[in-house]
Amino acid sequence: MLSIKKYAAIDIGSNAVRLLISNIIEQKGRPVQFKKSSLVRVPIRLGSDVFLNGEISEENKKRMLDTMTAFNLLMKSHKVVTYKACATSAMREATNGREIAKLILEQANIDIDIIDGEEEAAIIAATDLHSYIKEDKTYLYVDVGGGSTEFSVIHLGNTVASKSFKIGTVRLLNDIVKKDTWSNLEDWIKQNTKGYDKVDLIGSGGNINKIFKISGKSLGKPLTYFYLTSYYNKLQTYSYEERITELDLNQDRADVIIPATRIYLSAMKWSGAKDIYVPKIGLSDGIIKSIYYNTVSSVNI
Repeated sequence: MLSIKKYAAIDIGSNAVRLLISNIIEQKGRPVQFKKSSLVRVPIRLGSDVFLNGEISEENKKRMLDTMTAFNLLMKSHKVVTYKACATSAMREATNGREIAKLILEQANIDIDIIDGEEEAAIIAATDLHSYIKEDKTYLYVDVGGGSTEFSVIHLGNTVASKSFKIGTVRLLNDIVKKDTWSNLEDWIKQNTKGYDKVDLIGSGGNINKIFKISGKSLGKPLTYFYLTSYYNKLQTYSYEERITELDLNQDRADVIIPATRIYLSAMKWSGAKDIYVPKIGLSDGIIKSIYYNTVSSVNI
């Protein structure tokens, strides 16, 4: 007996807003399959508003409302049965974040859950990293976002430490990350990885996915610290315009990719990691699996 249902995850980040629709395939005697059906990404940079001015602008409020209305229609067209919408640091820190969430519920019929950094890290951890990792190894999992970055130390298949830091690509672009925050991150990584002989990084987020794609590596093979350093140096020799025209980066990727790479390289340096694995997972995937395993409350359509 085969059962296929569609679930949706909405990730409202500081750099972009995403709708992921997945097929949940259940068959007796076989493990459940999560198969991506559709992914829509809209580059509404909420973080640029919030981290500089403390609130979401009128223009981006309207764009959010239009986008959520479109997402609602797309979910109906795909016959999605249940969804969860999570907003992270930009909406969390915006003085008008809750007011906009209420407006979206009233006008677009999308119920947004504004989550904290620790909950975000927990949902990402639900992506079932076990299919990507070797259980006899130690990893530092780094999920870079626009407003914050979530870090988890995974030893022998178990998460032993997890923390969210207000170091994100949009914050770094606007030069609003304090030196103390970097120092606290360095101390945390060194403290939580020092007891292990060898640590590898697992990187998630749109920027590391793009770098991995450009590298031409096959899935499951890592990028080296040397490769990432070389690419980071190469990026900085191009202007913003050249990164779009010559490196073929989208305009909303061409600026944030540099601070994102800096975060990954810093994490590798402080943990002593020589390799970074890129399994192409993130908050959206975690939301889908959290809905299925009933670890978060979702909304039925």
